[in-house]
Amino acid sequence: MENSIIILPFLIFSCFALIIPATFSSNETDLLSLLAVKAAIDDPHGALNSWNETTHFCRWKGIRCGRRHPNRVVAINLISQRLGGSLSPHIGNLSFLRGILLRNNSFRGEIPQQIGFLRRLELVELSNNSFIGAIPRNLSRCPNLYYLNLIDNDLSGNIPHELGSLYKLEALGLGSNELSGRIPPSIGNLSSLTLLSLRFCGLKGQIPESLGQLRSLTYLVLGQNNFTGSIPSSLFNISTLSTFEVYYNQLQGSIPYDLRLTLPNLMYLHLGANQFRGPIPMSLSNASSLVQIQLTDNFFTGPVPWFGRLSRLLGLYISNNPIEDDINFIASLTNCTNLQKLDMHGDLLSGSLPHAIANLSSHLTNMVISSNQLHGEIPLGIENLVSLTRVDLSDNNLDGSIPLGIGKLSNVHELNLGANKFRDVIPSSMGNLTLLNILYLDINNFSGSIPRSLSNCTNLLELRLSSNNLNGLIPQEIMRLSSISISLNLSSNSFMGSIPLEVGTLINLENLDLSNNRLSGLIPSSLSNCISLQKLYLEGNVLEGQIPQGLSDLRGLQDLDLSRNNLSGPIPSLLGDLQLEKLNLSYNRLQGEVPMFRNTTRVSLDGNNELCGGNVALLKLLPCSSMTSSKKRFSSRLKILIPLVIVGCVICFALSAWLIIFLYRRRWSKQNVSSKELFLGTQFMRLSYAHLLKATNGFSETNLVGAGRFGSVYKGILDDGQTFIAVKVLNLVVKGASKSFLAECNALRGIRHRNLLKIMSVCESIDFQGNDFKALVYEFMANGSLEKWLYNNKEQEEENGAEYRNLDMIERLNIAIDIAHALEYMHFGTDSTIVHGDLKPSNILLDHNMTAYVGDFGLAKIVTNMLQSHDQSSSSIAIKGTVGYVAPEYGTSDVVSTQGDVYSYGILLLELFTNRRPTDDIFNVHLNLHNFVSNAFPDGVMEIVDPSIQIGPAGISTKITDCLSSILSIGVACSNEMPKNRMSMIEVVSELKKIRNRYLAADLS
Repeated sequence: MENSIIILPFLIFSCFALIIPATFSSNETDLLSLLAVKAAIDDPHGALNSWNETTHFCRWKGIRCGRRHPNRVVAINLISQRLGGSLSPHIGNLSFLRGILLRNNSFRGEIPQQIGFLRRLELVELSNNSFIGAIPRNLSRCPNLYYLNLIDNDLSGNIPHELGSLYKLEALGLGSNELSGRIPPSIGNLSSLTLLSLRFCGLKGQIPESLGQLRSLTYLVLGQNNFTGSIPSSLFNISTLSTFEVYYNQLQGSIPYDLRLTLPNLMYLHLGANQFRGPIPMSLSNASSLVQIQLTDNFFTGPVPWFGRLSRLLGLYISNNPIEDDINFIASLTNCTNLQKLDMHGDLLSGSLPHAIANLSSHLTNMVISSNQLHGEIPLGIENLVSLTRVDLSDNNLDGSIPLGIGKLSNVHELNLGANKFRDVIPSSMGNLTLLNILYLDINNFSGSIPRSLSNCTNLLELRLSSNNLNGLIPQEIMRLSSISISLNLSSNSFMGSIPLEVGTLINLENLDLSNNRLSGLIPSSLSNCISLQKLYLEGNVLEGQIPQGLSDLRGLQDLDLSRNNLSGPIPSLLGDLQLEKLNLSYNRLQGEVPMFRNTTRVSLDGNNELCGGNVALLKLLPCSSMTSSKKRFSSRLKILIPLVIVGCVICFALSAWLIIFLYRRRWSKQNVSSKELFLGTQFMRLSYAHLLKATNGFSETNLVGAGRFGSVYKGILDDGQTFIAVKVLNLVVKGASKSFLAECNALRGIRHRNLLKIMSVCESIDFQGNDFKALVYEFMANGSLEKWLYNNKEQEEENGAEYRNLDMIERLNIAIDIAHALEYMHFGTDSTIVHGDLKPSNILLDHNMTAYVGDFGLAKIVTNMLQSHDQSSSSIAIKGTVGYVAPEYGTSDVVSTQGDVYSYGILLLELFTNRRPTDDIFNVHLNLHNFVSNAFPDGVMEIVDPSIQIGPAGISTKITDCLSSILSIGVACSNEMPKNRMSMIEVVSELKKIRNRYLAADLS
């Protein structure tokens, strides 16, 4: 509405554009003053070429002289002439001047105080320049001034209270400057004022009550300041107001219920980004003049008025309020036939989208209904909204398929359907949206492949399809979309095959994320063509070969993650020259010398045992000289040993024949399988009893880290001084220990997952006393078990004199997702279904990054009959498990079931966020952890959550409370007494990822 202030000068200027007589009498004062004004102006484009003494100054460009005084300057109009420089103080000598119009130039310096000498001055238009300094107080000496527009400059200081004496002033614009202080109450004396624009001035304090005296005011703009307190009630009684704007302040209070009656001419109501509370006034539904309603980012509550009577309404913005209403009110908007923009983001709206949404205005361009609690499908007929350019339905619970008709929205530039439950395939009709700039379909349940028709979207800047169930090859056509420049995210799907060479076409791309898929083959060297790349994530695939040298050409690269692949060879030395903020190459098979990195603290190389050098102190790698000398010593020893081995083989050849026959017969007769047979063909370390004895300091008590029913676990370190291990020694005296040993070996053979505890070696031997000895050797987990973190951590930390650190919200959520990933893999990721059978906190281990690993497979069972249901298998011996975690059906039958694992996971999830053991003393025969949590819904969730959880900067907001409620509801669903009513681990993983995304979004907001 600031345009209203700007339009007036042209109306006024017409008064000065009077006929100038043909005969001029020279006026030396005005001529010299104008020449002095010109001398201070920068005129690179020659706009003032006519300002010379060969032509009378009344004919100069932008100069108007009067009718009664034909040789005196009455107006200077140099609007939009691309002028610079300063405004000369000599302008104060133009004593007949009534109008100064210099809008939309680049004038700098101060507005001269001499402007106050112009007693006839009526109009000052200096907006959109770069004037600095204070607002001239001398302007108060211009009694005829009725129009003052200084908007969009760099003025500073307070608003002079002297301006309150300008009784003829009708329009005052001071917005978009760097002012300070308060609105002087004297502004309320400007009884002729119709327009007041003070937007974005840096003003503070309360809005003065005296503004209510401005009974002719039609345009009041006070937005984007630091005003506090409540809006003076007198302002709501200025019946002439058509524009009322106070958004982006810190105002409080409620809005009068009878707003329509007190402000009958109101057209634009902007109250957003304040702290207003209470209901949205229902009288607004009858304010027939309203064109725009902006109430976003407040604390307004429902119900939402039915706005169907507002036939002139163009925009409705009510997002981010705790409205908690049913969305059916949107049906009334079908009568608002001029509606163009609709924003209802984050209002806690519930219900399903009504079919009437397809009948909204054909002029609708923006429809944002994201971050609510909507469910159901997108109604058919949405293609009727042909003018839509932005559609955002993200972060709801919408499901079903995307209607094919969505491809008819040919004007859409942004389509966001992320973080819902949409399923089936992505419709190929989306390829018809050729104007698309942004497409978000991430965090859903889409399956199938990426439709190749998306290659028609040649204006696409950002594409996010992550966290779905998409599979197949990544289409080459998508990689040829050179328009994609912001982000391409296909992570956390099941894409296979190699990365297309066409990725090199994306020369403007900033972020590429293909992580956590099943991509194989080499990293294409064509990636070096992506010269704008800043973040590259390829972790969690099965890529192989060497890291391309060409990646070092990506000089703007900030984050590079190639971890958890099968990459080999050296690290390109030129990577050390990049200004990387994060480099993760861990858990590959890289070899050789590590280059010197600029920021070693941001480099992760774990799990690459053949690397050396670099910054040895920080990276904890061996010097390359030590590794080389070790290889030389080993080589020299081989030269001596090889002949001895050949001789020994000849001597032992005769013995080996009958020994093989003897062992074969013995194994055949025993009719069981040893651990060595189970791991036949598997590469693992060969460790003897003597190795383990030395590594654990004689299985000393100081190295004991845990004990269970079938044995004890010791911490150890191998001879290389680098490899830490955990040794699980079986107590073979206990009945079932040997069977547990074989069960664990059987379960762990041939499986590999980042969240399953990796077995490094198996030792079946005889100890030094001649007794049988059996042990399993695992990677050592630096942060111990989840049990320790939930219950023992505080006590142990206090004993050691260290500061106690509890698990925060995101750590617990990440741990829950890690465990769910492991179970999903066991249940669905291998040819045989694996049932763990003893999931509990003591069997969850945490590494130095707090990544969770599922361990202890002593009770695991393998379902080998693939004709059976994936969630059930008969067994002659039921899994015993641990009291509190074992599924109730295990007590009445011998059925082994993946749903039993789901039950244990549900209990574990509830325990993780409530810090209550399932065997807690508060639970009796009529109450258990499942019922304890389910009884707390919906209002008592925060009362049962572990009070020591560190929520993070966002605090316990409504969003965070919703996240915790969603997490606990998953735990309740998984621990349902009836197996058929429990979730599958695929569903659990998907839902928890959505919750994590919502939590992180709330944490950053």
